[in-house]
Amino acid sequence: MAIWLKKGAAVEVKADADRKVRDIVESTLADIEQRGDAAVRDLSIKFDNWDREDYQLSLTEIQDCIDSLTPQALKDIEFAQTQVRNFAQIQRDSMKDVEVETLPGVILGHKNLPLNSAGCYVPGGKYPLLASAHMSVITAKVAGVPRIITCAPPFQGKPAPAIVAAQALAGADAIYALGGIQAVGAMALGTDSINPVDILVGPGNAFVAEAKRQLYGRVGIDLFAGPTETLVIADESVDAELCATDILGQVEHGPDSPGILLTNSETLARETMAEIEHLLEVLPTAQHARQAWETFGEVIVAESYEEMVKIADDIASEHVQVMTKDPDYFLDNMTNYGALFLGPRTNVAYGDKTIGTNHTLPTKKAARYTGGLWVGKFIKTCTYQKVLTDDASALVGEYCSRLCGLEGFAGHGEQANIRVRRYGGRDVPYAGTAEPTDRTRADG
Repeated sequence: MAIWLKKGAAVEVKADADRKVRDIVESTLADIEQRGDAAVRDLSIKFDNWDREDYQLSLTEIQDCIDSLTPQALKDIEFAQTQVRNFAQIQRDSMKDVEVETLPGVILGHKNLPLNSAGCYVPGGKYPLLASAHMSVITAKVAGVPRIITCAPPFQGKPAPAIVAAQALAGADAIYALGGIQAVGAMALGTDSINPVDILVGPGNAFVAEAKRQLYGRVGIDLFAGPTETLVIADESVDAELCATDILGQVEHGPDSPGILLTNSETLARETMAEIEHLLEVLPTAQHARQAWETFGEVIVAESYEEMVKIADDIASEHVQVMTKDPDYFLDNMTNYGALFLGPRTNVAYGDKTIGTNHTLPTKKAARYTGGLWVGKFIKTCTYQKVLTDDASALVGEYCSRLCGLEGFAGHGEQANIRVRRYGGRDVPYAGTAEPTDRTRADG
């Protein structure tokens, strides 16, 4: 039986915070829909102290941002983008169009069609998270999306050069210096200056995540996302410093980011808790990390790998870092996670920044039913069918006629019946059902 040495905030606390965010987002989106660009400008001034005549960056502004970076910074961005592009292309190549003759004269198939437009949100309020540009824009490009726009908030009173450079180098068609609800709302609803998109992607704060949730259906979204989550699964094969470092490396995202240690070693659990307190004294981002750890951090001691898998699948964390003697045991047995990081040589930061897998991942237990952002999120798999012979149309039509009769759909049935009459030479009464032939009779 597992024991909790430390528990996070109660569900009620989280639910109350969610309600407040939900109400603010709902009224804000209604304002954007009603007033368009005027609302977007008012919101940008209010929340970001940022006002422009046109929030789209000019080509000169974009180039100035690129030129302001060092050659090493540009090379580092290029390295990360190459890894993301390579893996996205491998994913795209795995998606095949199909066409098959399932019955004589009956052709079924599907085509993988890219969406026509995508809006990519790149967070940058507390930190300029340029990696999110790689993850969304490049993935959409590889999918074949012809129009990709991006929004990122200003950072310290101006567009963040690294974010702008990453967006441009990734291939964004238009770059806007907008953040928060106003950015997501403008991309989804459209304004006089911004044409609406078909899908919204990219992580963000609680307000951005809630805006995407409320806009879902009006547009597609990549997934429902909340604060960054990390689960470290460890045993005595690693030490407390490694576990503590990897937990704090993620909870620094913000004061509402959960970090959890799940282990079968109480010794490691207590040593990690002590090490976290030690590192919080020297970590430059401890202001966010400490609040997140104190409010949402958890430490769980389980009895076995099997119990650890059970608990981990129930948590369904965004990031799951496995540092055990047999990390593949968790790869083989876990089913609910955004992404796995297997073994002490890898870590969540690699996935966030450079290794090539996508870092936009499900949170708040959404890993129970979806994976993260990938090239397939920008593609519709659309089916088609052809019937090439009279005999095939009459055969399928006969079955269809009787099945429509079972449901009471006379109009549907007539779509089948008219073809049974024309292509099968059968006498089927109007709004009736086709009698079985020798080859379709149940006892034939």
